[in-house]
Amino acid sequence: MARATWRQGSGGTLSGVTPAFDDLLRRARALPRGGRRAVLGIAGSPGAGKSTLAGELVRRLNGAGEPWVAHVPMDGFHLADAELDRLGRRDRKGAPDTFDAAGYAALLRRLREEEYDEVVYAPGFERVLEQPVAGAVPVPPAARLVVTEGNYLLLGTGAWARVRPLLDEVWFCVLDEEERLRRLIARHVEFGKSPEEAAAWVGRSDRRNAELVASTRGAADLVVPGSAVPGRSRPAESADRDAAP
Repeated sequence: MARATWRQGSGGTLSGVTPAFDDLLRRARALPRGGRRAVLGIAGSPGAGKSTLAGELVRRLNGAGEPWVAHVPMDGFHLADAELDRLGRRDRKGAPDTFDAAGYAALLRRLREEEYDEVVYAPGFERVLEQPVAGAVPVPPAARLVVTEGNYLLLGTGAWARVRPLLDEVWFCVLDEEERLRRLIARHVEFGKSPEEAAAWVGRSDRRNAELVASTRGAADLVVPGSAVPGRSRPAESADRDAAP
């Protein structure tokens, strides 16, 4: 299996070779240093596989032992529909200005600083309701690595510009465009839209957002193609070997 070639430094990206998932595990495992908590960001366009990659990293790294990796999605910082209606932005839900970017940055800062030895609660996102849910994601003091994922981690405008300095690394997910659109439409259908409504939403709102996210790819530390992320089916004993000692 091909190994990754890394180019270090600000804005460095994966060059030429598709990484093996084991390379990604090693790189993520090495981020916490000197006992301090690290935060790994995973960015990419809607439907590119951010949640899949984040979930698989967390599952493999935690294994069957005491959890030391936490997953904190950016989606919990969606503004509620009532607020989007007040602002006149509900028809653009998912755009950068339909999130509480400053609140997200404040949470990341709190996760990094570890001022108190206590559980930090992050908001989640209920996809059936398409609404944020306060206090849904606990991050225990034992978590030495936090994996956070979302569209706009590398966006350099407004309050989003506060996010990147709070992340140790940002990886960017890419997927064949036809497959990305297929998955995105299927996801919208799964959570209540008709196929026609889903296709129209993807072609309008999601398309604009995807183009904006794609423009930030060059600022990532690593580009991860969809082919680097394995399926979820795996023997438990193999997963245990991936976990931290």
